[in-house]
Amino acid sequence: MSLSAETRERLIEAARQARQWAYAPYSHYAVGAAVLTDSGRVYDGVNVENAAYPTSICAERVAIFKAVSEGERHFQAIAVVTGNGGAPCGSCRQVMAEFGLDTQVWIADADGNLVQETTVAGLLPGAFLPEHLPATSG
Repeated sequence: MSLSAETRERLIEAARQARQWAYAPYSHYAVGAAVLTDSGRVYDGVNVENAAYPTSICAERVAIFKAVSEGERHFQAIAVVTGNGGAPCGSCRQVMAEFGLDTQVWIADADGNLVQETTVAGLLPGAFLPEHLPATSG
């Protein structure tokens, strides 16, 4: 699936705008994300840190979980914006893989400059997927 440059720019801008709401008082590494669903809706998310570090959550997962909580299950693309164009963490890559290896991934810096363009499969080769789980009998 090929998405237009206009769609890419729109999604990166949505992630860039969301980034302002990040809650990152410990790492000071604000992240914004925006996911485009097959239905055409865009859901954004930001990282939310906590003094108990393991309870923090990344922007990518917030955006995806918001979409899933609204009934979305299929994504066309996700844009991730950080100050320096940093890539999603392993946990986020695994969550993205759950909903489609062909999802486009656009990573940009704070100015909206595209740093990397790939797919979820490109970010997470050999992903662990639902079909790797053993079948259970009813």
